[in-house]
Amino acid sequence: MSDRLADWTKGEQAITYQACSSCGHVQYFHRDFCAACGIKGPRVARASGKGKVYATSLVCRAATPGTRAHVPYNILLVDCAEGFRMMAHGDNDLVIGDEVIVGFKPFAGKLVPFFVKIQEGDPSFGGGRETEPGTGILGLAC
Repeated sequence: MSDRLADWTKGEQAITYQACSSCGHVQYFHRDFCAACGIKGPRVARASGKGKVYATSLVCRAATPGTRAHVPYNILLVDCAEGFRMMAHGDNDLVIGDEVIVGFKPFAGKLVPFFVKIQEGDPSFGGGRETEPGTGILGLAC
């Protein structure tokens, strides 16, 4: 896995996942093998950043002093378009079933994936630019 693409965990504005060339299984957590069939060396790819909210939980009590400034904040489970599920941050008004797209926002000293609702007719986000002026939310850079 030394040829792994950089993603948000390495400071890049991107989400990566793995896909098995043998059985087609996709997985978000990177491993040296496919979690479904055991074949070594699944390929790494960048995600589109689009998905649908599977679950949402509004956090109203800070877990650490570093998160106190962000309360309340929303933690989501997102079913990504490529077929994997991930946990991320998102707008506080998101509900189960919302179609979303990722940007990146500072949270407790780190840049984290931050999902916002896709509005019908909105231009696609991207290019690493600020998508909502004054919010600090950056668009997906593929």
